[in-house]
Amino acid sequence: MHGVQLFCGDSREVLRQFAACSIDGCVSDPPYALASIVRRFGSEKAAPARAGQTGAYARASAGFMGQAWDTGETAFDPAFWAEVWRVLKPGAHVVAFGGTRTYHRLVCAIEDAGFEIRDQLAWVYGSGFPKSHNQRGAWDGWGTALKPAHEPIVLARKPLDGTVDENLRRWGVGALNINGCRIASQGGGRGRNGEASAGRSYSDRGGTNYAMKPGPRGGDARRRWPANLIHDGSDEVVMAFPGAAGARAAVRGGEPSRLTNHVFGEFAGRGPAAMHDDGGSAARFFYAAKASPAERAGSKHPTVKPVRLMRWLCRMIAPPGAVILDPFAGSGTTGEAAVMEGQRALLIEREARYCADIERRMARAAA
Repeated sequence: MHGVQLFCGDSREVLRQFAACSIDGCVSDPPYALASIVRRFGSEKAAPARAGQTGAYARASAGFMGQAWDTGETAFDPAFWAEVWRVLKPGAHVVAFGGTRTYHRLVCAIEDAGFEIRDQLAWVYGSGFPKSHNQRGAWDGWGTALKPAHEPIVLARKPLDGTVDENLRRWGVGALNINGCRIASQGGGRGRNGEASAGRSYSDRGGTNYAMKPGPRGGDARRRWPANLIHDGSDEVVMAFPGAAGARAAVRGGEPSRLTNHVFGEFAGRGPAAMHDDGGSAARFFYAAKASPAERAGSKHPTVKPVRLMRWLCRMIAPPGAVILDPFAGSGTTGEAAVMEGQRALLIEREARYCADIERRMARAAA
């Protein structure tokens, strides 16, 4: 696929081939190391962990879904992220998925390598299946795990070369593409229609004058500011959001002012103040369903990410023409997503069987 270069090998070794300050951003889905107890708590030659005669931890010691690569020796190593830091341009962002149980190790490694932790995004979905060891007898109804419903994503940035404006002019990166990632309004509504200051812009004076001015208080008339929450659009997730677009209940305009005393001030029943006229509060967040069967076609990888989600992330951190790095290429989704955004991609994958999958995927996408 034109615009994608695939390197089959260990990312720790491949990265040494790249010049310093030559890559515009990194979007990746590293191994979560969710279950490999031997790799996390024992020596390399340790036997599979067991508990009495039951071998309760034997399955976990094999790694996530039995995959030997589900370990953290690379993704949790500050030295690895220091090499990513070296090849990225000043101001370049890193976007990396993590597991809920091991995310802290990923973030600490990225931060210890010299990156600034800018935010945590959450991808919420309804299709997670609880992997619980359910009990019987006197402890019936007790288990060992909750239903997985989200994946955390770290957003980090290599320190700037001067101010944001100076960094953008020198290196072409350093800020987030807010307008390019706005959430479309289904109904075209604009802001708090009854609010007296709806037409005013935020001031650039005072303690927050370093922030980007978001415009009128009611928000952009066309689309909403992107948030650090993403969801899969499933009925299960959407039903968890408030049914009304603007609050926990429909805003009708006759609410007692006392409920907002010391928060927004006295509304004095000004009339309808609905924030948006679309179908519920979930609509204000970007949504990306889990990878479809078509996206998984031909891939042996168990953790394929949806192209729609990876496109949004690539678009957020770098402009068209940028070079995006994925040192844990897996199924190759980042490469396809970057090209669809008018970018180029450098993919690194250690497992030969996945390299073959990526090559076939890129060939299909280019056809």
